[in-house]
Amino acid sequence: MATLLEIDGVDKSFGTLQVLKGVSLSVAAGEVVSVCGASGSGKSTLLRCINGLEPIDRGSIRFEGMEVPKSRSDLRQLRRHIGMVFQSFNLFPHLTALQNISLGPRKILGKSRAEAHDIASTLLDRVGLADKAQAFPDFLSGGQQQRVAIARALAMQPSLMLFDEPTSALDPEMVTEVLDVMRGLAQQGMTMVIVSHEMNFAREAADRVAFMHAGAIVEVATPEEFFRAPQSEEARRFVRTVLGQRISVEGV
Repeated sequence: MATLLEIDGVDKSFGTLQVLKGVSLSVAAGEVVSVCGASGSGKSTLLRCINGLEPIDRGSIRFEGMEVPKSRSDLRQLRRHIGMVFQSFNLFPHLTALQNISLGPRKILGKSRAEAHDIASTLLDRVGLADKAQAFPDFLSGGQQQRVAIARALAMQPSLMLFDEPTSALDPEMVTEVLDVMRGLAQQGMTMVIVSHEMNFAREAADRVAFMHAGAIVEVATPEEFFRAPQSEEARRFVRTVLGQRISVEGV
């Protein structure tokens, strides 16, 4: 598979605090990569650097062969192809679900109102919310709002989807409905980089797991390899903590 995203030796600091330290990772088209690690390990910052929300200090990030730009106009063009779903849903409260989704295609892609509404209706059906087209965000559950947010990102027809802890603000019973949508995207071949504490989902849906510790990617492996026998002590501690299981490491 062709490489869609190439991250090479990326450093990022906020003041005197270095958050990313020589991070390198490649993501192939159609691949699902789960980025995991303890809080503060740099996962969310990495996602924000990928779509240009945060400028990097050193290294490079290339998407579809082109380096992530720094100018605002070029970043707008980039973000037409990279969708991002955040912890908070960030829906416009004065717009219905249909209007929230159709806004981007109209304003950015230049679609007519009818075309944009058709796109939004199709995506609402895809995320299981066809009956909520005219509902305002305040009348939707957290899980429903996040599914609308996913549909809104998909409306731009991105090549890559970034998910930054998409279920962390949800009640446990709402987590499954969001993960089901993400699982469907993975099965349909959407390229995704996912930051999440949902390790069972990573185990099931990801092609590879990238484990971060103290701002660096310590190891990258298939889910089976990572959860069965992580190679670094930091990863072993992480897996023991999140899954509460003993780790068997070859040779240990």
